[in-house]
Amino acid sequence: MSPDPRTQPSSGVRSASPSPATRAALLVELRTEELPPKALERLGAAFADGLAKALRTRGLIEADARVERFATPRRLAARIDAVATKANDRLVETKGPSVKIGLDATGEPTQALLKWAQKLGAPLDALERASDGKQEVFRYRSVAAGESLAHAISPALAEAVAALPIPKTMQYQLADGRTNVSFVRPAHGLLVLHGAQVLEASVLGLAAGRVTRGHRFQSEGDIEIDDALRYEERLATAGRVVASFDARRARIEAMLRERAARHDASLGDEAQVAPLLDEVTALVEWPAVYVGEFERAFLQVPQECLILTMRTNQKYFPLFDRSGRLLPKFLIVSNMEVDDARSIVSGNERVVRPRLADARFFFDMDRRTPLAQRVAGLGNVVYHAKLGTQAERTARVRRIARAVASMLDAGVASTLSVDVASTLRVDVELADRAALLAKADLLTGMVGEFPELQGVMGGYYARHDGEDEAVAQAIVEQYSPRFAGDALPATPTGTVLALADKLETLAGMFGIGQQPTGDKDPFALRRHALGVLRMLVEKSLAAPLDALVAAAVDAFGDEVARADAMLIDFLFERLSGYLREQGWSAHEIAAVVDPRPMRLDTVPARLAAVRSFSGLPEAESLAAANKRIVNILRKSHEAAGTAVDRALLVEPAERALAECVDALAPQAEERARSGDWFGAMSVMAGAREAVDRFFDEVMVMADDARLRANRLALLAALRTLMNRVADISKLG
Repeated sequence: MSPDPRTQPSSGVRSASPSPATRAALLVELRTEELPPKALERLGAAFADGLAKALRTRGLIEADARVERFATPRRLAARIDAVATKANDRLVETKGPSVKIGLDATGEPTQALLKWAQKLGAPLDALERASDGKQEVFRYRSVAAGESLAHAISPALAEAVAALPIPKTMQYQLADGRTNVSFVRPAHGLLVLHGAQVLEASVLGLAAGRVTRGHRFQSEGDIEIDDALRYEERLATAGRVVASFDARRARIEAMLRERAARHDASLGDEAQVAPLLDEVTALVEWPAVYVGEFERAFLQVPQECLILTMRTNQKYFPLFDRSGRLLPKFLIVSNMEVDDARSIVSGNERVVRPRLADARFFFDMDRRTPLAQRVAGLGNVVYHAKLGTQAERTARVRRIARAVASMLDAGVASTLSVDVASTLRVDVELADRAALLAKADLLTGMVGEFPELQGVMGGYYARHDGEDEAVAQAIVEQYSPRFAGDALPATPTGTVLALADKLETLAGMFGIGQQPTGDKDPFALRRHALGVLRMLVEKSLAAPLDALVAAAVDAFGDEVARADAMLIDFLFERLSGYLREQGWSAHEIAAVVDPRPMRLDTVPARLAAVRSFSGLPEAESLAAANKRIVNILRKSHEAAGTAVDRALLVEPAERALAECVDALAPQAEERARSGDWFGAMSVMAGAREAVDRFFDEVMVMADDARLRANRLALLAALRTLMNRVADISKLG
């Protein structure tokens, strides 16, 4: 044994000298039956990334190795550059027992050391002594041979397959009729090439080869891949397959836009086009785009119905004129490129015609029964087992809508300390009528067929029934915003109804204990909360958040537990996240949001004022003083007096500070009332000298209890003045 006390401990595993290894591109393809289209892109990325991770862990590729992903309806594939035939050998350092335990009093090895060395197969004279930072220990250095690609490829494939985010697995039998396999879809072929060489590998009961197959109908047959780098080329020329998901998507999009331009048309709302483009990319291997038409008579049906029918049921791309009106034409993304596409086009036109006829039938039948006559039927529709029917929910939404409309229409600024709030002129009776009819379209045939048209169809039917336009438009806008970044309700009545709808959902779900936990939010309460916050902030609505929450909870009566405080906490948490996405810093948000300003319409201006205030020379000193005041008041075990007794101001510095507070408080209050938030904060710059002098010359925690309480009261008044707009102690 040759211990070396100078040797320092290491991290445990290091690369030894590089061993010679051939590097080449590795191609792996798993050929299957048709994969679920909505999961294809995610599966393709996960397969490639999982394989790369498994090879990287084994030291067979570098950290920055290029990984190419391929995914078509019937295959997942990946190509990884510069994969070694064998990983470098590694120097492994293993820590053993301490020297105190490993050696006896005479310096001879103990049984503990002997057994540890025997377990490692380490000669005693190969052991070293080193410090682990706490004590001297024994360690053994050995070289572990790098794993070969041939040995690693099958386990790496198994790991990649096991880690796939498969929505639902299938069980099927292999060709031997005995072995059962679970995978997203039955797998029929495995290709594994390292450069031009086939590797012996297996996964899901399949043995690797170099043969793949192309398009189901237009391929030349079996396709032999002679080199990993020629994969896409061979599939495209011999197999009529565009292997790359991204390349195929780009090709389809270019063809769609070119065909639309030929007809002086557009594809419509890009937010709706993108997910459909993803889906059709996952349905075809060799895309072609053709134009279909339908009868103009169908355009009498609301275009939303026709658009949804074509996009959702048929995966067609409707075409629109320059004004956004639907044209009687649509684009078909086919998996067949042929010289004469008339049979493909006519076949699709025959298929879509009954769908459009169904939409027209539902529209005609629905209009025979006015929405107002459908309201009673909502008593037969369960909303939630603990929250009753849609009729009961409608009654609650009406109560909330009337309360919200009254708040906004009256202009709550007169009852608050801010005189510059915007008010929303709302007719309370129209808001109530909109709330009464809002859910009636749930009982229509069109919404039964297309739930996505809730509200939209209600608006059409309300107009047909002769309802006020404000009521009809509010029914359309009640679910807005439907997702992050979606437009807010444009009308006053629609805004009130949307607020009432979301507040009812939040109050009800919190009242029965169904608030979100972790990443689980089955009732989309985070989205509802964000919608409420966006409307209050972005539309500058002068309604206090606590009053809105109270109105929502009151609508339930004794049906659910009151959860006002919990719901307000949740809303402020969401507000902080929303403001972070707007680019405000954590300190700025904490300064404004932590004091819980219930008027959220003032928050953007307060944040801007805080940012401007932070640039003043006095800001840092005042923020530090404010933090000191907060700590003093928090640590004091006696409550500060509610008012400052001038007779007890015995020190010149505390009298000066009291006079400063008396002089500045009215100025700050006046500016805050007029909405000049920065002006209200900048007034505090005039207090810096008095504040610094006070802390230099005055002992706050005086022995005299009356003096101590009076000084605490003075500090409390100063804190109120300082934090009139925001808690500046959060800026430090």
